[in-house]
Amino acid sequence: MGATSGGSDIPSQSVLVSSIRTEITPVVADYVEQTLQRAQQEGYAAYVIQLDTPGGLATSMRDIVQDILGSRTPVIVYVSPEGARAASAGAVITLAAHAAVMAPGTSIGAATPVGMQGEDLGAKVVNDAAAQAEALARLRDRNVEFAGAMVRKGRSIGVTEAVRLGVVDDMASTLQEALAKVNGRKVQLAGDRTTTLRTSGAEIVHDDWGLLRQVQQFLANPNLAYLLLMLGMLGILYELASPGIGVAGIIGAVSLVLALFSLAVLPVNAAGLLLLLIAAGLFVAELFAPGIAGFAIGGGVVLVLAAIFLFDEAQGVRVDPMVALPTAVLVVILAIIAGRLVYRTRHGTAASGTAALIGRTARLDEAEGDRGRIFMDGAWWEARSTGGPLETKQQVRVVAVDGITLLVEPLVPDISPPDGNA
Repeated sequence: MGATSGGSDIPSQSVLVSSIRTEITPVVADYVEQTLQRAQQEGYAAYVIQLDTPGGLATSMRDIVQDILGSRTPVIVYVSPEGARAASAGAVITLAAHAAVMAPGTSIGAATPVGMQGEDLGAKVVNDAAAQAEALARLRDRNVEFAGAMVRKGRSIGVTEAVRLGVVDDMASTLQEALAKVNGRKVQLAGDRTTTLRTSGAEIVHDDWGLLRQVQQFLANPNLAYLLLMLGMLGILYELASPGIGVAGIIGAVSLVLALFSLAVLPVNAAGLLLLLIAAGLFVAELFAPGIAGFAIGGGVVLVLAAIFLFDEAQGVRVDPMVALPTAVLVVILAIIAGRLVYRTRHGTAASGTAALIGRTARLDEAEGDRGRIFMDGAWWEARSTGGPLETKQQVRVVAVDGITLLVEPLVPDISPPDGNA
């Protein structure tokens, strides 16, 4: 049933609860959207977000806020457990909730937009975020002054002050207590509809993340995505250096698949992907033209540029330079080693492969006079006798190699009688 219009009440029955104790990412936003839809479709009295987050992506935060504002089911944010925080994006989500409760020892605020490494994103971004926070506080009749200060000045406060200033509605030690304290509160839903919360004593139904979503959330990290891309590139590079179905190829393929999962949930720039492809091409070129390592060094430079442009920094996502630079250097070194490996393999085969033929026996496939042809080790060889004429199908022994010609001696079958016979 969800919510009803015109001040009617949601029957006291059950509430759907999601636990978000991680950074706010597109994975979290998708999870909140799906569980909120479930709460609406299945007629829960409310949807509860148990929140403990240091913040996250601004775009994902906005998606969650929009879902809350458009919800036909009341959304309650409960900042818990004790010691938890609703920081940055989490603070804005808490402001957007129809009801907000915090556990003892928790805090809220510090919502100044910053990049993944804490760098300032500029006054324009800060002012935009502050305007949104103030608008949400005004909509939910919360403290507008604090909403602006937590964005512009990075202000953060504890639960006691948050309740006193009207930033959140109450403090509660348990989820059951939180539901009891917001019970009877009138809230406004989408479409100017109002309802009264009937959550005291409601049955609590927890919604699990699921294994796939947990893996996606773990991979939703720009530094991890970059490292997986590098590992995948190296795996494929070494597989090309020593062809075959080997460990390097398997590791590379798996790493690239995991990297694609990461890229699917992060704001990726096409320019960064193009630079990665160029870098990969330069490293492959190093395999076929290993010399002064020019291709490998060039690939390393392009890798650093790819790290800079791979993600949308305006959304606070980028690869940490302390990850990008050492990784690029390591990839260059390993690419040079791979190039030398290919070089030695090619020249080593040419040198040792022919020498390994000496002393081996084979059967002539064709013969005329003292010359013939032998198929050996997957290749056709010219043969020249060192001891008389040759015959087709005759067994010979290789005694030397002259270019692409094998010098052979005919093997005479042993025709002596067995011991004891005349």
